Amino acid sequence: MTDPSARRTLFDGIADEFLRDYPRGARLVAVASPDGARSAAAAASLREALAGRGVDARVTTAPGEGAEQLRTEVVAPFRAAGADAVLIVPGSANLLAGRARGLWHYSVWVIEGDEVPHTAATALVDVTDPNAPARRLADYCAVPPSFLT
Repeated sequence: MTDPSARRTLFDGIADEFLRDYPRGARLVAVASPDGARSAAAAASLREALAGRGVDARVTTAPGEGAEQLRTEVVAPFRAAGADAVLIVPGSANLLAGRARGLWHYSVWVIEGDEVPHTAATALVDVTDPNAPARRLADYCAVPPSFLT
């Protein structure tokens, strides 16, 4: 039997970690996964955890696949607004690929079961049981070079 409060506890911990390192300003978080529904659900849980701490947290969708499109359509307007807020962008692995990975203050990679962890992610969350997700730690020294993304 799962405990739905376990999901809240996990995302509360991620929110606390993020706010410790990035307490104010226009902050950007990517929540990526091989599955769009998974990343969207995790982004919503993170937004709720941040909002519960009095943070103006918003979720928006990525406009496309490229880093330049993300920069011009999402990141630049958000930073230009100068709000003391967090913008959470759920999406695919492209959010953490190449030049896009440098856009984020923090990133969450949402996996299920034995899926390969993304080496650029700040936090790994296993949602094999969506009501009782678990934070995973990866030993990147043991990851074969073909898995590095």
